[in-house]
Amino acid sequence: MTSKATTPRYTVPGITVQDAATVIEVLQQRLHSFNDLHLTLKHVHWNVVGPHFIAVHEMIDPQVDAVRNMADDVAERLAALGGVAQGTPGALVAGRTWEDYSVGRADAIAHLGALDLVYTGVVEDLRATIKTVGEIDPATEDLLIGQLRDLEQFQWFVRAHLETAGGTLTTADATTEKEAAAESSA
Repeated sequence: MTSKATTPRYTVPGITVQDAATVIEVLQQRLHSFNDLHLTLKHVHWNVVGPHFIAVHEMIDPQVDAVRNMADDVAERLAALGGVAQGTPGALVAGRTWEDYSVGRADAIAHLGALDLVYTGVVEDLRATIKTVGEIDPATEDLLIGQLRDLEQFQWFVRAHLETAGGTLTTADATTEKEAAAESSA
């Protein structure tokens, strides 16, 4: 599954270069994910409108900063393992497996509905990565578990705006960002 491009010439002590290549490959996808997420969060920050504008606008900026730091930590771990962190916009677009964020200028709650789906995808992918690296590299696993905890908290912040008094999410039936945006604003 690993390519020659991801196989390092050296790595950290106690891990084979083949195992390091596996970790590097999945970390590269997380780097793309975090770079995409921090840009998406900033897009939301710039494009929220409506009565909840200031609350959402101010809630998002710390998430942007935290996700940027996650990207930096992943890139540095990838490099420590002997890999090359591909952080250019072209590498992100070419390497990602998801579509671009689809909501433009919209009501703050609509953005949060769409963002909930974005967080779900990022969290699910991160959990799969943790499972993969847990067998190989406990240091990388530890890094990613801390990031998972933070991302789940950010999603909780988002979902708090989408939860009804009865405890259900207004976006529970949505399968696309645009559906989630529409359902959250209804």
